[in-house]
Amino acid sequence: MAVRAPRVGGVSWSAVRVASRRRCRVAEVMGTPGGAGGAGSDPPPPGDLRSVLITSVLNLERLEVDLFRGRHHWVPATQRLFGGQIVGQALVAAARSVSRDEQVHSLHCYFVRAGDPKVPVLYEVERTRTGKSFSVRSVKAIQHGKPIFTCQASFQLSQESPVQHQFTMPAVPPPEELLTQDELIQKFLQNPNLAERYRKQLTKIQAEDVPIDIKPVNPPDTFSSEPQEPKQLFWVRARGYIGETDMKVHCCVAAYISDYAFLGTALLPHRQYRIKFMVSLDHSMWFHAPFRADHWMLYECESPWSGKSLACFWEISMVEASPACPGGGGLHSDSFFLQVGVGAWCRDGCGAGMGSWLSPARRKVSSGWNRRQTRASSS
Repeated sequence: MAVRAPRVGGVSWSAVRVASRRRCRVAEVMGTPGGAGGAGSDPPPPGDLRSVLITSVLNLERLEVDLFRGRHHWVPATQRLFGGQIVGQALVAAARSVSRDEQVHSLHCYFVRAGDPKVPVLYEVERTRTGKSFSVRSVKAIQHGKPIFTCQASFQLSQESPVQHQFTMPAVPPPEELLTQDELIQKFLQNPNLAERYRKQLTKIQAEDVPIDIKPVNPPDTFSSEPQEPKQLFWVRARGYIGETDMKVHCCVAAYISDYAFLGTALLPHRQYRIKFMVSLDHSMWFHAPFRADHWMLYECESPWSGKSLACFWEISMVEASPACPGGGGLHSDSFFLQVGVGAWCRDGCGAGMGSWLSPARRKVSSGWNRRQTRASSS
């Protein structure tokens, strides 16, 4: 039985079950642009993500059995490897070592060292266990002969269960009624009284070519230094079209976008501090039900604790908005649970920084529940 949330904006919210059941190896899907669609699926419109993510950023070269190489990197303003890309590529490598009928249900990662965007990343997969219903894979990402990232992924054969429940989603406006982060930035840039340092920061963020759409539900006052509750709501989706393909593809894309844009939630109570930089420490995801990463998903982000140069983040993504539901559109809950750990180095002293949802060092995306851990080091 699925828990139904109240109607909001004339649209009902219910449990989602996306009919994305095509069976094919993720290796084949990732390597073949035409493999992302299926008979009877919608034709790919402009902005087809398969040429951007699946055949480039998340495409891995197989060097040997369970040994892969990633050459394509998206480099953020920090000039380090984007953590979400490492998570996504590691999941691609792990998924290529299991049967086509097994789907990932959990992923647990640690970021060990900063990545070098100038060299490829090697991914070593260890087949920790292959059982009848569950398989476990360990993946190590290596650069310059040293691990920069480790993770374990668990895969499961699909099973029906008579016992089901889920949280009721928050009452929020549908994504169609909200502005994207890019639109909000453009709105700020049109203000003739905007301070030059803010204008430079916003322009820098706007220039980053990230294939992710973000719509803050209640954007905080970007230039205020007043403390706020460490909680935010976002609508998020991959920018462009992926289509109804193997569920592993959507999980890998969700893993990629899960490490972007939400780190600043923990900073809302401490807006008098300026951030030096932020990095990921650990990252975990739980996938509950089929979903599409190119459909809108609601993220509820919270930071319940901060101290000892660490901060915890919980992000609960419970909803997927699907245009293919009965009645010509709607919002559905229940996709997957996302927990992510990140680290942030803060600079002591006063001075309001940019609003959390605008920071280029922020992240997160997915449909589930997310816990983050952030490390802060003063300088």
